[in-house]
Amino acid sequence: MKRFLYILFTLCTLVSCVNEDTFDNTPEGNFEALWQIIDEHYCFLDYKAKAIGLDWNEVHTRYRQRINPNMNNAQLQEVLCDMLSELRDGHVNLYTSADVSRYWSWFEDYPRNWTQDLRDRYLGTDYKIAAGIKYRIMEDNIGLIVYESFSSGVGEGNLDDVMYYLRSCNGLIIDVRGNSGGTITYAERLAQRLTNERLLVGYTQYKTGRGHNDFSTPKAEYLEPSEGVRWQKRVVVLQNRECYSACNLFIRNAHACERVTTLGDHSGGGSGMPFSSELPNGWAVRFSASPSFDKDMQHIEFGIAPDIPCSLSEEDAAKGIDTLIEKAREILNLTPTLPGEGD
Repeated sequence: MKRFLYILFTLCTLVSCVNEDTFDNTPEGNFEALWQIIDEHYCFLDYKAKAIGLDWNEVHTRYRQRINPNMNNAQLQEVLCDMLSELRDGHVNLYTSADVSRYWSWFEDYPRNWTQDLRDRYLGTDYKIAAGIKYRIMEDNIGLIVYESFSSGVGEGNLDDVMYYLRSCNGLIIDVRGNSGGTITYAERLAQRLTNERLLVGYTQYKTGRGHNDFSTPKAEYLEPSEGVRWQKRVVVLQNRECYSACNLFIRNAHACERVTTLGDHSGGGSGMPFSSELPNGWAVRFSASPSFDKDMQHIEFGIAPDIPCSLSEEDAAKGIDTLIEKAREILNLTPTLPGEGD
């Protein structure tokens, strides 16, 4: 099933354009323009050279051999899209009138570790809906919040009502499995309900020149506690490989909160703020231009490991049991508070 990546994986609403040198509107000119845009403005070339052995000069040599002056637009698009896939970045897209290139291997190559049928079973039919959030109190007095996409907005008043309704629960499960991102503001609003103090959660940088390593001084990013109703008990956040972009940042921020335990699979990643440019033939290209890091200044482009690894058991699924939700319930029922809390 085809989906437009700019809808699914929007990291934020900030989009900037970069000015490039002039190239001819020919297959070779468009190829060279695209390669140079990435070479001078993409923010992960040095990191991915170390992490996955990416050699952008070698990529140029290899894909240039596939360019010829008589190729049509479909053939050119195929070559350019194949070249961009070498970056292994879901925030990199080529937009033409015929198609949108996308890289989805960050989740397609891994188990999903959730199903809609199982999630619906735990939500039941009498769950509540507050804007983009579904929530309920389960039979063991554990609260369940499902946030399927940060493209669906949630207001401060919504979150006040949700937290107040769940206040008597022994613990809280926040299930963001399958959440491929959206608007950072909504991800931050939810994370702000999980802390009572200002927390250093990470850093961001900006490109300052055309060199692969031309970046500004890292700028600290803080998670501010909400002025509304905040959660005061233990939380387990469920994550999987489909957690990307703004959801990846939510996991980073939640992970820094004292009462939060993350459980599941490695998240998908996607930590680059997207910028855009245009090729001589009018095709648009989106790419990562500003990297985000965790509080230890470590890259999160390829995702974040959970505190507790856990996979969906096929045997459990056949019985209608969600392994991750049950593990989270077990954790919260055994230790609803942190040591020293409630004394």
